[in-house]
Amino acid sequence: MKHIAIIGGGSWGTALGIMAGRAGHDVRLWSRNAKVVASINDRHVNGLYLAAHPIPASVIASDQFEAVLGGATLVILAAPSHATRELLQRMLPHLDAGMIFVSASKGIENESGKRISQIVAEEIGPSFPPRFVCLSGPSFADEVVAGHPTAIVAASVSENDSSVVQQELSFANLRIYRNADVIGTEIGGSVKNVMAIAAGIVAGLGFGSNSVAALITRGLAEMVRLAVAQGARQETLMGLAGLGDLVLTCTGSLSRNRFVGQELGKGRTLTEILAEMREVAEGVKTSKAVKQLSDRVGIEMPVTNEVHSVLYEGKSPAEAARELMSRPLREEFDE
Repeated sequence: MKHIAIIGGGSWGTALGIMAGRAGHDVRLWSRNAKVVASINDRHVNGLYLAAHPIPASVIASDQFEAVLGGATLVILAAPSHATRELLQRMLPHLDAGMIFVSASKGIENESGKRISQIVAEEIGPSFPPRFVCLSGPSFADEVVAGHPTAIVAASVSENDSSVVQQELSFANLRIYRNADVIGTEIGGSVKNVMAIAAGIVAGLGFGSNSVAALITRGLAEMVRLAVAQGARQETLMGLAGLGDLVLTCTGSLSRNRFVGQELGKGRTLTEILAEMREVAEGVKTSKAVKQLSDRVGIEMPVTNEVHSVLYEGKSPAEAARELMSRPLREEFDE
C-alpha cells in the first residue's frame, strides 16, 4: 500500500483517486472547493464531479496541502495545467526528494509555452531534482471508474519511476504501459485537445464522418511535426498518448473540448459556452500556447491556426473550414 496524494478534485483527479483506493492505497485528495471536500468526506462521493460513482473510504479529501502531502510517495498533479505553477509554489514547503510527481493534466502553459515537466523542473528543481512521470492516453474519467477497459501511458526518463507508477496505479480495468518519451507524451496530450475543438466545429457545422476523419488525420500530422521538432519520438505520437487520445477526444461524446467546438460550430459564442461548463476545456487555453510555440519554432499547423482564429480572432467556424479546404494543393507527406 502506498500513500498517494492527488492535487485536484475534478473528474480525472477523482477517478484516479477512486482507482487508487480500489487498488488498496491510502489516498489523500486536495481540492480548493470546500463542497467537494465535504462531499467526499461526509458522503463518499464527489457531488460535483462523477457523482454517480462511490468513492472508497480510503480516499480522504482536504483543502490543506500539509494534510494531503505528508508522507506521500506519489503526488498526482490533476489540476488544470494553467494552475500548476501556482499550486507547486504553494506545495513546495511540503515536498521532498522521495516523491514521484505524476502529471495527469494535459496542457501547455500559456504565458511561457512550457510543458508540465518543465514547470515542475523550474519550480521544484532549485530545491531538489524532481522525479517526474507523465500519465496520459485515451481515458474518459467516467468510463474508467465504470469499469470500461482503459489503456494509458506512464512516460519518464527514469524507467524505475515509470515502473513504480505502472505497478501502483494499474488495477482491474486500468492498464498502464511505459515509455521514455516525456516530450512526445506531453505534446500529444496537449495538442489533441486543440484538434478536438476543431473536430467539434466540424460536427457543429453539420459535416459528417468524411470531414472528421480528414481532420483527425491532418491533426495527427500537426502533432507529429511539433513534437518531433521538440525532440520527441515519432512513434510516441502513433501510440496511446498520441493517436489513441486524439481519436477518443475528437469523437467521444464525453469530450469537453469537442463539446466546445461543436457549440461554436452551431453559432454560439465562446463566452456562452464556457459559462455553462463546470470543468475546464484545456484546449481553449492550450490553442493559444500551441500556436505561439509553433510560430516560434517555425512549424506549420494550419488546423491549430484556424482554431485559434475562431477562439480569439472572431473568425466564423464556416470561414475557418473554407480556409482549410482552399489551401494550396500539395503532396500528403512532403513535410
